Amino acid sequence: MRIAGAPISWGVSEVPGWGYQLPVEQVLSDMRDVGLSATEFGPDGFLPHDDILSGYGLRAVGGFIPVVLHEGHPEVDLNRFVRAEADTVVLAAATGLDGYDTRPVLDDAGWKRLLANLDGLDEAARSSGLTAVLHPHVGTMIERPDDVQRVLEGSTISLCLDTGHLLIGGTDPAELAERAGERIAHVHAKDVDATLATEVREGRRTFTDAVRAGMFRPIGDGDVDFERVVAALRKHGYDGWWVLEQDTILAGEPNGEGPIADVRRSAARLREL
Repeated sequence: MRIAGAPISWGVSEVPGWGYQLPVEQVLSDMRDVGLSATEFGPDGFLPHDDILSGYGLRAVGGFIPVVLHEGHPEVDLNRFVRAEADTVVLAAATGLDGYDTRPVLDDAGWKRLLANLDGLDEAARSSGLTAVLHPHVGTMIERPDDVQRVLEGSTISLCLDTGHLLIGGTDPAELAERAGERIAHVHAKDVDATLATEVREGRRTFTDAVRAGMFRPIGDGDVDFERVVAALRKHGYDGWWVLEQDTILAGEPNGEGPIADVRRSAARLREL
């Protein structure tokens, strides 16, 4: 099992006003101390340069890129991925709005453009020796079970199995791994509190408020059935990255260990599986 990290577990996010942003040196040293071997890039500007990773014994897995796919003909600059010898381009179907608390309704024409653009970006990634994956994500155009199914049926792109965002959106990640494991090429491993997830799904709480309330939990402390997920992906021969991601909002500079405590707990439990 190849386990990597992601800066969002330390509260580092592309969303304006997300919360206190820890310095890159602390995040990368924490990843090294937990025993992670790689990381995703994080938001634009987080890494002053990609070569900094090697100084902490890390390599680049790839990166998360929100892209408005339902309009026009978007292009993604893949040069950074190639230069860093990264593997995976993680695409999210962005709404065009800031944050992840609301999303517009997409008509049939918008869906047609979105699916065609996904296939175009998938082919561009393959041509550069990379793997593109679509990340179902709360507050994007691909959030709910019918959205995910529409991508599976209407596009050839692989999926990022984000265990937390799928569950919040109403998809059982274990069931999806069992049913469509051959389409999964990347994993974001996170656990969630199902009660808070239901409040978000039903519109009784915003995504951001739920994150602040602790919706994302260390692996084993939430309601995702990771034993089923791991077993299903093993059955399908999955050999890609398991990226530890626990969406975190920091109110200020943390006291004590800070976010590393939850990451260490998650890594230990994932290794046990």
